[in-house]
Amino acid sequence: MMMYIPVLLAFALTIWAQFRVKGTFKKWTQVQASSGLTGYQAARRMLDSNGLHDVPIEPVRGALTDHYDPINRVVRLSEPVYYESSISAISVACHEVGHAIQHKVHYPFLVARHRIFPIVNFASGIAPFLLIAGFLFNALGLIGLGIIFFSIAVAFQLITLPVEFNASNRARELMVAEGFITNNEERGVAKVLNAAALTYVAAALLSLMELLRYILIFTQNRD
Repeated sequence: MMMYIPVLLAFALTIWAQFRVKGTFKKWTQVQASSGLTGYQAARRMLDSNGLHDVPIEPVRGALTDHYDPINRVVRLSEPVYYESSISAISVACHEVGHAIQHKVHYPFLVARHRIFPIVNFASGIAPFLLIAGFLFNALGLIGLGIIFFSIAVAFQLITLPVEFNASNRARELMVAEGFITNNEERGVAKVLNAAALTYVAAALLSLMELLRYILIFTQNRD
């Protein structure tokens, strides 16, 4: 039972982080940026000022569905972020542009994440089946193989952390430098971006706790 406690705590942190990011985003959606820029306008200006004139920005449906597509080199912003001029909107929009800038300068962790993505996609898909089969049939070989594949997925999540934090740092610095926000508004931007980053930290921690639990079960059964 003790081995499940860290996993349950990490799961609780993940749920709390999701509620926090939604609550923080909603709160700062109600605060308009003094610049009056919409998420689209802020993103477009930041892309252009960094020589990324050829990177388009597209609106997508949903809430918090914002992302940078490195394959097609497109910044996609959820409709609330794309059209609104709140602190939340320009914070999220500029964060996604931060990923586009990382792509341009070949940020090492982003490059590593892109290179291992096909392997991770395969590993994360097959790992659960190997682990389930291994536990059902008490087959240590399958459990061990499942742990190896699951480790790859966990490594991907850990690599994602510096990618996300670096994109947020780039966004904050450029937003101040280019006058998108005032020094007083930087506090709100930090809260929005930190809340979003927390979801990645919680997800990585949960996966890491799960991996350690599998390793512990494997070593106990082998003994």
